[in-house]
Amino acid sequence: MRTSPKKQENQYKSDFQYSLVLHNDSINTFDYIIESLIELCHHDPYQATQCALLAHYKGKCEIKKAEKSYLIGLQKSFISRGITVTIE
Repeated sequence: MRTSPKKQENQYKSDFQYSLVLHNDSINTFDYIIESLIELCHHDPYQATQCALLAHYKGKCEIKKAEKSYLIGLQKSFISRGITVTIE
């Protein structure tokens, strides 16, 4: 029995297809968001700044792709800092 292309695509998707998404808010400062991205996601300062700006102007920005189990822990770290992130 042959597997359909759509089914193959779903089988190909691994846990690495999950993304942690930073959402814009009017509470936290750019410096605080940038510092958090550097500390938690290990972004360099330029990358962290770009992510903060994208979230500010576009409403959200993908900040990390990884296994869902890893992202859940990272999400909790951001939430404990008062920063809104979701896993998509």
